[in-house]
Amino acid sequence: MKKYLFLLIVLFLFVILSAYSYVTAVSNNLADSVFRLHVIANSDSEEDQNLKYKVRDSLIDYMNTLTKDVETKDEVIEIAKAHINDFQKIAKNVVEQNGYDYDVNVEIGNFSFPTKTYGDISFPAGFYDALKVEIGKAEGQNWWCVMFPPLCFVDVTSGVVPEESKENLQENLGDEEYDIISENKDDGILSIKFKIIEFFENIGTKLAEN
Repeated sequence: MKKYLFLLIVLFLFVILSAYSYVTAVSNNLADSVFRLHVIANSDSEEDQNLKYKVRDSLIDYMNTLTKDVETKDEVIEIAKAHINDFQKIAKNVVEQNGYDYDVNVEIGNFSFPTKTYGDISFPAGFYDALKVEIGKAEGQNWWCVMFPPLCFVDVTSGVVPEESKENLQENLGDEEYDIISENKDDGILSIKFKIIEFFENIGTKLAEN
C-alpha cells in the first residue's frame, strides 16, 4: 500500500511540475510578444472615469502615430521609452483641458494584469510589459488594453480584432500560444490549457503582490 501511495505522490508531483513548466513557457512567450497599456482613473466617479477614457484615447492615438510601421515589441518599447515625457505631457494636457489639476504619473515597466478579453482574443493573467498611467490619486477603476500588436478598442466588449493585428500577433507567437488565446480556445483541450495557465498565473501574481 505504501508503494502505491508513493507512486501516486510521485505521479502527482510530476503532473504539477509538467503543468508548471508548460505554463511558464506559454506565459513567457505571450508576455514577450505584447506591450500593454494600463490607465488608472483618479476615482470611480463618472467624471473621473470619462476623463480616464479621454486620456486613454489621446495616448493611443499618439502611440499609433509613432509605431504605425513598427513590427516588433522591442522597437515599440524603445520608442515608448524615448517619448515617455511626451506621453506625460499629453496626458497632463488632456487633464487640464478638461478642467482638472490632477497630477499624472507615467512609467514603463513589468506589471501584473488580470485575465482580459479583447474582442475574440483573451490574455491570461500574468506579468506583462506596459505603459502605466496613473491619474491623480489613482484610486479608480483600471483600464487595460494591448498597444502592440494594436488591440485597443473604445469598447473592448464588442470590438472585433482587426485581421492585420491577429496576423501580427500570430507572427510573434507560436501556434500553440495563439490558439490558446484566440477564439479557438472554445475547443475543450485549449480551454483547459487556458484555465491551467490562468490558475498558475493568478497564484503567481497574488504571491508577488504579497
